[in-house]
Amino acid sequence: MKRMLAATAALLLGTSTVNATGSEGNRYDAALQGVFEAREKDWRNGALVYQVLVDRFAPSARLEQKRHLYPAPKVLRRWDERPQRGHYLQSAGLWSHEIEFWGGDLQSLASRLDHVQQLGADALYLNPIHLAYTNHKYDALDYRQVSPEFGTREDVKALAADVHRRGMKLVLDGVFNHMGRHAPIFQQALADAKSPYRDWFYFGPQYQGGARLWWLAENLPELNLENPAVREHLYAGRDSVVRSYLRDGIDGWRLDVAVDIGFGQLDALTRAAHAEKPGSLVVGEIANYPKEWFPAVDGVMNFTLREIVLRLADGRLAPATALRMVQRMVDESGTEPLLKSWLMLDNHDTARIATTLPDERQRRLAQLLQFTLPGAPNLYYGSEIGMTGGDDPEMRAPMRWDLVRDDNPTLAWTRQLIALRKAQRALRIGDFRPITSTQLFGFERHTDRARDTVLVLVNPGPAPVSETVLVANSKLMNTMKLRNLLEPARPPLPIMSSLLEVTLPPGGLLVLQPEITPPGGYSAYKRVQ
Repeated sequence: MKRMLAATAALLLGTSTVNATGSEGNRYDAALQGVFEAREKDWRNGALVYQVLVDRFAPSARLEQKRHLYPAPKVLRRWDERPQRGHYLQSAGLWSHEIEFWGGDLQSLASRLDHVQQLGADALYLNPIHLAYTNHKYDALDYRQVSPEFGTREDVKALAADVHRRGMKLVLDGVFNHMGRHAPIFQQALADAKSPYRDWFYFGPQYQGGARLWWLAENLPELNLENPAVREHLYAGRDSVVRSYLRDGIDGWRLDVAVDIGFGQLDALTRAAHAEKPGSLVVGEIANYPKEWFPAVDGVMNFTLREIVLRLADGRLAPATALRMVQRMVDESGTEPLLKSWLMLDNHDTARIATTLPDERQRRLAQLLQFTLPGAPNLYYGSEIGMTGGDDPEMRAPMRWDLVRDDNPTLAWTRQLIALRKAQRALRIGDFRPITSTQLFGFERHTDRARDTVLVLVNPGPAPVSETVLVANSKLMNTMKLRNLLEPARPPLPIMSSLLEVTLPPGGLLVLQPEITPPGGYSAYKRVQ
């Protein structure tokens, strides 16, 4: 009777309940457990995404057989050549470096999947592969066809099957805001005002060059997404581009310049993708603050968080300010969509991280945050081995396979970060909570289980910092120790009534986790796990 009364009182007071064995548990634990278990079952949450430019990833074994696919003014380069900025080709409406090729294809990519798999990638993301004139393929001629330099739709199906056998997912790049000026349907519409494709684009004297162009780029006429026929072709129809590739075996789409597509169109596209393949991923290239873009897309390419990380790492943002920015983003955008959002430090549109942050301490700090903050780390091919490269086209150099060696310190550090993330559930699907500090940037990732908790503290400043910080986690036991996950040989640190004393050198990194079962047989966590 006393046990029943105690349980009833605890429930009414909103504190704890007593189970049949006499141990206590918070009445919210069951609900929280369900939240985190659901997150774990969704591959999109916290996935490690490896990004590849097909032309530049792996040398083709059939280069001689396909040299005819690169007619002048296109140029086929040697694998050891590096891309350099060219000159503008007025007749083609693009830059010469946009039509320089290195010859990679889907089959050569497949031959190097062991590297991607062994890194621990959960998803492979390919920059555009549809039929287009340039090397980057952001100027589609026909979405339904794969560029012959890369392969065929059958090669896509084979690649998807291979990726799935390896326990990974495949995401393609969808460029649906605009096409290329060489697209037959655009050329027909341009030449004939009565063409059935005339209303697929915007024509008129108010537009520079007679047609509406994306950011006035001569080679990129914009599609009229308000036209139902265009939407039917792209995503709405049963045999649309979005849905047919999902049936071919891909698992999601990264949408180029998604901000230009707008809320309504994105929402309809995402719904269509989910209807075709439940659990598929739609990530938008949206550099704006992410808050209102959900649920029109599942996730964004989190440029805002990228900027916060880079500016914190190189000293342009004070730690306390950066932490408030991250906390506000999490509060306003929500954890679930942020876990599906890609956090990249570099990609095909930015200088590589080794060039952006040449200081190794700053770079390692940024990389640690990329793998520990809420989101899905997007790893750009070659950055795991320390490839450098400035602005376009330097950051798009062919993969340096000669640097894929065990004695490469950058590769070793990347592997360590990936292993850390793989081993720690909270880093993949956990909630975010700031650690109260002044000079350090600190936060925790936590789940319903105390043993999952991970604390991250970094010192981006130029001087050593010794500080007492507050870790506001009610399940971290007083005087129990926190072990160092980056340097396991170091002595663990005690937490005293939620306060933690830490000393970090300039650029110092600290990742801690509670020691649930210390030596000796006693643990204060015996009823709070």
